[in-house]
Amino acid sequence: MGRGRLEAFSDGVIAILITIMVLDLKAPEGTSPADLRPLLPALLSYVLSFVYLGIYWNNHHHLLQATQRINGAILWANLHLLFWLSLIPFATGWMGEHHFAATPTALYGGVLLLAAVAYTILERAIIAEQGRDSLLAVAVGSDLKGKLSLLAYAVAIPAAFLDPRLSDGLYVLVALWWLIPDRRIERRLAERKHGTGSSAPGAG
Repeated sequence: MGRGRLEAFSDGVIAILITIMVLDLKAPEGTSPADLRPLLPALLSYVLSFVYLGIYWNNHHHLLQATQRINGAILWANLHLLFWLSLIPFATGWMGEHHFAATPTALYGGVLLLAAVAYTILERAIIAEQGRDSLLAVAVGSDLKGKLSLLAYAVAIPAAFLDPRLSDGLYVLVALWWLIPDRRIERRLAERKHGTGSSAPGAG
């Protein structure tokens, strides 16, 4: 099976999730700038989640660019990822509606953590199918960035019960970190195209 249907289906799901989130935003009853103030938590949580979904869409695209073959394990791993991403609108709405209270903020971090775990599982399923010397395996290497992101989420969840602002800061920090373009896969694709790529796993 080729990757086209998998990519198209995933793109469609992520687009729907963004649409659901924006439809949850309620317009203020008044017309003055002051009427927007109570909506700021919901708007900020939407912006954060929009960025996260955009990051997943971007990285998922690059992941599949380095994928030659799709098997059943990859299909299920991809559905597993989409399941956790599909909970982002719910977690976003709860957190924004209750002004970043401790429990909703911790739940938001739990969803982000499990989505990141699911992405790692998908990555490993693709590597298992493509081989340890495949382009993706070489590009990902030890994936320090991914591991540190998991650690940040794991710290943010209990931190929400001390001060939700600590958790929010960690969520924003991880998002900003991933907004910096990750060129590992693109670089390996370019190297392979020009015949200059290394075949040693663990690089990057």
